[in-house]
Amino acid sequence: MGALFQQVLTWYMAHITYSTVFLLMTIESTFIPFPSELVIPPAAYKAANGDMNIFLIIIAGSLGAIVGSMFNYYMAKWLGNRLLIKFSNTRLAHLMMIDQSAIEKTEHYFLKHGKTSTLIGRLVPGIRHLISIPAGLANMKMRDFILFTAIGATAWNLILALLGYFFYSQKNILDKYYKELIIIIIAIGCTYVLYLIYKGLTKKNQEED
Repeated sequence: MGALFQQVLTWYMAHITYSTVFLLMTIESTFIPFPSELVIPPAAYKAANGDMNIFLIIIAGSLGAIVGSMFNYYMAKWLGNRLLIKFSNTRLAHLMMIDQSAIEKTEHYFLKHGKTSTLIGRLVPGIRHLISIPAGLANMKMRDFILFTAIGATAWNLILALLGYFFYSQKNILDKYYKELIIIIIAIGCTYVLYLIYKGLTKKNQEED
């Protein structure tokens, strides 16, 4: 999976468009662990260079987040809590970064904060990409779900876009060490994915023992 992640990231860095921002932000908002921190800032950097429009990047990213979140929402609504928990304890689910503790954590967060958790949760690491699951389980009104998801996703994308603009202010350094930075970004991303896979498999083996 680490190799696949590297290929996707390498491809994205060479093909940053509004469509690819939308696509990867859709993936990021499902249960697949593709960090949004590696999607929006590079696109915003291109916008700062005059190659793209920063507002369209944020819109594309937010629309992608809504679509990805709706996938999780309907998956949870269709499976229900019982089947979802059962699925979360399978090896396949662990490879996709889903486990029972993550589901329970997001459910607790949803119950604690109510429907606004779909907004606040978009800003919380470890919660952000799964907060739509308890919303689906609770059969939250679609209008409210889309509204709060859009607000939270847009706020997060704005933060990441500003980060990309900051990178552009360091343009001379980035131009000089561009290849090295790309290698570092890919290495960090792959390490993150491999860590999550290792964590999931280790937990599964401990439960089997």
